[in-house]
Amino acid sequence: MKAWRVAALGEPQDVLRLVDVADPEPGPGQLVVKVLACPANFPDVLMCRGEYQVKPQLPFTPGVELCGEVVALGEGVDGFAVGDRVLGGATLPFGGFGELALLDAAATFPAPAALDDAEAASLYIGYQTGWFGLHRRAGLRAGETLLVHAAAGGVGSAAVQLGKAAGARVIGVVGGPEKAAVARALGADVVVDRRVEDFVEVVKAETGGRGADVVYDPVGGDTYQRSTKCVAFEGRILVIGFAGGQIQSATLNHALVKNYSIVGLHWGLYHRYDPAAVAECHRALSALAAQGAVRPLVSERLALAEVAEGIQRLADGVTVGRVVYAS
Repeated sequence: MKAWRVAALGEPQDVLRLVDVADPEPGPGQLVVKVLACPANFPDVLMCRGEYQVKPQLPFTPGVELCGEVVALGEGVDGFAVGDRVLGGATLPFGGFGELALLDAAATFPAPAALDDAEAASLYIGYQTGWFGLHRRAGLRAGETLLVHAAAGGVGSAAVQLGKAAGARVIGVVGGPEKAAVARALGADVVVDRRVEDFVEVVKAETGGRGADVVYDPVGGDTYQRSTKCVAFEGRILVIGFAGGQIQSATLNHALVKNYSIVGLHWGLYHRYDPAAVAECHRALSALAAQGAVRPLVSERLALAEVAEGIQRLADGVTVGRVVYAS
């Protein structure tokens, strides 16, 4: 099969090569799928650079989530059959940016009929992260104000939709007028272009000085620090990631005197400690998709030959929504 491979570490456009590799064989509890769609995720960028917490042995094919058609079953796999349309997290080194990929059956789920292949592939990591973050970690309630940073990106766009589905008032922060238009189309009640407005002042004005009840922060660094200035009494700041490139330091005395919580989320740990919750989340997300309450925003659909350029655009911060390889 043809697949993109990383044999040395660096920027995606420099280290990704489209090559012929042997087809994967399923081990016990695994599935081989024909890749129907695979979105680019920031972990793919970080793995190309060697900066992610998971460091696959070289060479490897990135692509951490996908939608595929089952073509082979490993020993002990039940509940799936050849021809099933599924989604899930890829088992490296056979990631989703190739013609075939490897999945663990325990982390594989039926693809919702309401979504096409590219949308279904994008329902997994970003939406599961949003669902666990907003509901399990932050306890978002209807009527609360949710502040979402990077609201036009893959992770942020999911949080906007999930926040609206939960009955929250959503304030989205973006960089630039194009991304502002995307955040509005996603359903954000208020959109802040951080290049021309101070989101701290906007949040205070929109909440009568109270602040945001929940802050969804996949950016980190100064974005986190400024968010502490507009979080409400008994608010919750969700630490999702550090796409801005700087890991912030929390001033705990400030959390104490303002009475807010700093809540971390490493979604992957639920696979280890509470896999039943991951399955429950998938059922909830599939129901929301069937109702039309959530639908991943796919901004680009790439041919296999265009994957390296697409991942690099994600790394450069110039994409909106999801950039997806669709076969």
